Amino acid sequence: MGTLVWLRPTAAPAVPAGPSAAHVVAGGGINARPRRVSMASRCPNPRVLQAGRCRWLVARSGVTAAAAAADDPEDSSGLSDLQVASRIRGVFFYAVTAVVAIFLFIAMVVVHPLVLLFDRHRRRAQHYIAKIWATLTVSMFYKLEVEGMENLPPNSSPAVFVANHQSFLDIYTLLTLGRCFKFISKTSIFMLPIIGWAMYLLGVIPLRRMDSRSQLDCLKRCVDLVKKGASVFFFPEGTRSKDGKLGIFKRGAFSVAAKTGVPVIPITLLGTGKLMPPGMESNLNSGSVKVIIHRPIEGNDAEKLCTDARNVIADTLLLHGYGVH
Repeated sequence: MGTLVWLRPTAAPAVPAGPSAAHVVAGGGINARPRRVSMASRCPNPRVLQAGRCRWLVARSGVTAAAAAADDPEDSSGLSDLQVASRIRGVFFYAVTAVVAIFLFIAMVVVHPLVLLFDRHRRRAQHYIAKIWATLTVSMFYKLEVEGMENLPPNSSPAVFVANHQSFLDIYTLLTLGRCFKFISKTSIFMLPIIGWAMYLLGVIPLRRMDSRSQLDCLKRCVDLVKKGASVFFFPEGTRSKDGKLGIFKRGAFSVAAKTGVPVIPITLLGTGKLMPPGMESNLNSGSVKVIIHRPIEGNDAEKLCTDARNVIADTLLLHGYGVH
């Protein structure tokens, strides 16, 4: 869209006064107030633009926006400074996590043969390395508070962990807990250099979204891992919340718990969505994150387990000012 701006009039026949058909914005400079000029009173026929009787310039609507920004330069520069700071923090975040990951990935590769030989299902050594990686990265960029560590079962006791999903930072935050649970991740992430390869060494379970057969295979693998002593981790919403509100839970995680008889450990994540909102992964805002680990929930009814776990997380989110769908 453009705005026609009057530059220089030439002699033109008088035109009877009347209601104008359109108006343009004209001004005496960037600091001047815009004024409305009737096109009908200046150029009665649009063809005169081609005939040269009136000279016009098509200006982008950005000129108007620039004039508006000039009226309040402090607000504009303040917003810009915040955006630039978040972008810089994001660049350093990924730089740090990449450098740390390279060295720790080498350690993973070195110990992997022993892990497969003695601890194929839990892979405690790999998870310990992942905890170091996540802790070194997180500690440099945001404060992390964990409440309810006493509710975590020992690594020797399998369980199904579930949490709300707000941000890309959720994985980093959860890895700092030092528990050997297997995440479920979409297959495309495994193609990422270093990070994807490390996920493979950790035993992360691949999933092709919108593929019912892949989903069924994923659940079967989770049941098999739990029966062999490993824990699994689900985001029951299925994806990150776009508006920060808790979504509907799917029953897959709770079916695994009901079939295997292991407890469900609900976890509430607070603040990750504000630091790195979905769709803005290149930015990292300043702030803090809180993790609340709730008491285990046991039972053999998947529907009831799903309802109870969601209620616990929803009540905690509402208590801290978050929304729930």
